[in-house]
Amino acid sequence: MLISLKDIKNLVKMKKARDEQGLFVTEGRKLFLEAPREDIVCVVATKTYAKEHEAELKALPKGAGLIADLDEKRFASLSDTKTPQGILTVMKKTSFDMEKVLAVPSPLYLLLENLQDPGNAGTILRTAEAAGVTAVFLTEGSVDFTNPKTVRSTMGSIFRVPHFYVDDVDKLLLRFRENGVTTYAAHLKGDRSYTDAACRKGTAFFIGNEGRGLTDELSDKADVLMKIPMSGQVESLNAAMAAGILMYEAKRQRSLP
Repeated sequence: MLISLKDIKNLVKMKKARDEQGLFVTEGRKLFLEAPREDIVCVVATKTYAKEHEAELKALPKGAGLIADLDEKRFASLSDTKTPQGILTVMKKTSFDMEKVLAVPSPLYLLLENLQDPGNAGTILRTAEAAGVTAVFLTEGSVDFTNPKTVRSTMGSIFRVPHFYVDDVDKLLLRFRENGVTTYAAHLKGDRSYTDAACRKGTAFFIGNEGRGLTDELSDKADVLMKIPMSGQVESLNAAMAAGILMYEAKRQRSLP
């Protein structure tokens, strides 16, 4: 399937276009190689890239389009990066089964509330894969995971870690409770350290907006408010850093005999 260069440019720049078409764009050879073959719609490459990686491009799945005659200047006009690698992949949005994810025994979940920074979101998803997180949930209004910067930051984890946007958080939390999942809100007012969390059972961590943290509405619904102890005059941690600390504490506990 071939897509016009104008449409590709819109997919790179506009969330609306990605939502309407159910497509997004990845950039770079690593993401092209890791992309699920069945989800590839079209590949766009420079003449130079096509010549250097001819065998890879010939192995595209049946039905995938290929535009491989662009010069560097034309390709750069499509790219979202300062140093383009010469290949873009147009993908169908990866579909995950929420019911299957919610049925996992002793799961480890993240719930991200109003997260806005694309780099943070991508780093969290990448770390989630490394830490063995079952799934990542985002409230409506959070950053778009198919934002090109977010996609790059995931380093391919966007294809493998189940992630869902949630329009009814109360309904999701009810499912958590029904499945015995304990919810922990990372909060400056927490009276317990994150190391006290019992993460070997079903666990969900709440991570809030980079500047404002969690809303009172969501933090009040958590089973436990906990904090990450800090020294000096630091008031809070980067959202991705805080999420990483919590995920790896869960991984540590779950690796114990």
